[in-house]
Amino acid sequence: MVYSEDSDAYSIRTVNLTKVFGRKKHSGIFGFLRREKKKEKSRGEKSVTVALDHVNTEIRSGELFGLLGPNGAGKTTLVKCLSTVLIPDEGTAIVNGFDIMKQTSMVRASIGLVIGGERTLYWKLTARDNLLYFASLYKMPRKHARERVDELLELLNLADRADERLEDYSTGMRQKIAIARALVHDPPILLLDEPTLGLDPVFSRQIRSQIRELSEKQGKTILLATHYMEEADQLCDRTAIINDGKIVAVDTPNRLKAMVKETELVEVACYNPPPDTESYLRTLCPKVEIITLIHGEESKGTPSRIKIIGGNAEERVGAVLDALRKRNVQITSLNIGVPTLEDAFIKLTGAKLTGEG
Repeated sequence: MVYSEDSDAYSIRTVNLTKVFGRKKHSGIFGFLRREKKKEKSRGEKSVTVALDHVNTEIRSGELFGLLGPNGAGKTTLVKCLSTVLIPDEGTAIVNGFDIMKQTSMVRASIGLVIGGERTLYWKLTARDNLLYFASLYKMPRKHARERVDELLELLNLADRADERLEDYSTGMRQKIAIARALVHDPPILLLDEPTLGLDPVFSRQIRSQIRELSEKQGKTILLATHYMEEADQLCDRTAIINDGKIVAVDTPNRLKAMVKETELVEVACYNPPPDTESYLRTLCPKVEIITLIHGEESKGTPSRIKIIGGNAEERVGAVLDALRKRNVQITSLNIGVPTLEDAFIKLTGAKLTGEG
């Protein structure tokens, strides 16, 4: 990576950012940790996990930048390091021109943070009182704070519910207030970790629309960490694919999808695939790069999906369908050649984006 000194060009830059969880380092040498790993396992102790592995990336000012990966890939750890909630073990990051290791108070004043599933709002207070309280922590003048809170409640279509307690709000409405809290001091940078996690489709669309508006109309620099491929595809100017703590690719969603040629992709939606489906199909398609089974919630009507990437799709379709039917797999649809970000992720990492991470 070329380390740019142009502070106006990039709002966020990470430099060899590394975070390790588990047994504390005794000497600061990774080689020693590797030697200790066997001893720890023999004693039943927790092994070392490298959550972020020398991450280098740059996010342009005003960009809506996606961080796409499964649960456990390192997304939340990266967001927490950038927000100074966690201290990295190696490397650093520059946020709005400030070093996260040396200028933490300036970094915190520059960002708004939303972490999915958090409970840092006060449910016994009204939405308005919550926002006024957080505005006071930023030492905003009371008159300005009231104007700002009214503006945010109007923006998020909650003005008519502003004086109700949060305990009476739905999950989606509380998430809107969490976003308003992150915006109350009008920061130039937003760090959003799974902002639509657990929301119903209606509220998810509303939140995504507001994120897009914050980027396009207000010029915020936004880092959006998500495992929803549609979210990254619809919203982001560029997307980084992260897996096992490493950034494996960064580009626009369309260019990432183009990494999977249409002739390389077959997706079969089905019910009741046997557990050994992946290994079974690999014997029929030995030249294929990747075959992966992604389990759906079949009891709720969501089929499982079999993705086959590599080689020539048309040459494989007949053999694959015949093989699945012989094993009493109920096939509901077949798709050839419409790559998604999920397909790009699978091709780049060999891992599943959805399901177990």
